[in-house]
This record gives sequence, C-alpha cells and structure tokens, in this order.
Amino acid sequence: MKLPGNMQAMMKQAQAMQEKLQEEIAQIRVEASAGGGMVSVKMDGRKNVIAVRIDPEVAGDVEMLQDMVMAAFNEASKKVDDESQQKMGGLLGGLGLPPGMF
Repeated sequence: MKLPGNMQAMMKQAQAMQEKLQEEIAQIRVEASAGGGMVSVKMDGRKNVIAVRIDPEVAGDVEMLQDMVMAAFNEASKKVDDESQQKMGGLLGGLGLPPGMF
C-alpha cells in the first residue's frame, strides 16, 4: 500500500526520531545507592548493570545486604525510567502530538 507523500515523509521522520531516541536512551548512565551509600549500583539506559559497590562493613549481615542491593537496583531502574521518559517527552514534543499519546 502506498501512502500519500506527506504521510510517507511523516513516517520516515518518526522512524528517524525513534532511532535517535533509542541511541540517547542507550547513553543514559545512572547511579543509585542504599543504606546511606553502603551499596551502590550503576546502570545504563538499557538497564544493564555496569557496576556494583558494596562496603565491606555490610558484608557480614547477609539479610541486610540483600535488602540494600535490591533497593539500590530498584532505585537505579526507576532513575533509568525517569530519564527515558524525559528524553521521550522532549523528543516527541516536537511532533505536535496530543498530550498523553505516548
């Protein structure tokens, strides 16, 4: 099916914007910590963990360590989501779409 010229151009523009957005999201880097910084997690925009740091003082209490690692991972994931949403909002705002469409 052949789309009208302006529609085809809009589709190409949308595809280019999506590719740009995916590249920008991949570049996101966040760090989150728990337990007053005793456990920290670094994560990229695709939610891949880049680094984990654990203070040796907390290593003795396994249950507390597990809770802090989980909290740090969850916070890092939330930060990635927040930054991704900001980037999408900025990029999609230029399309003139109605609010809440994406």
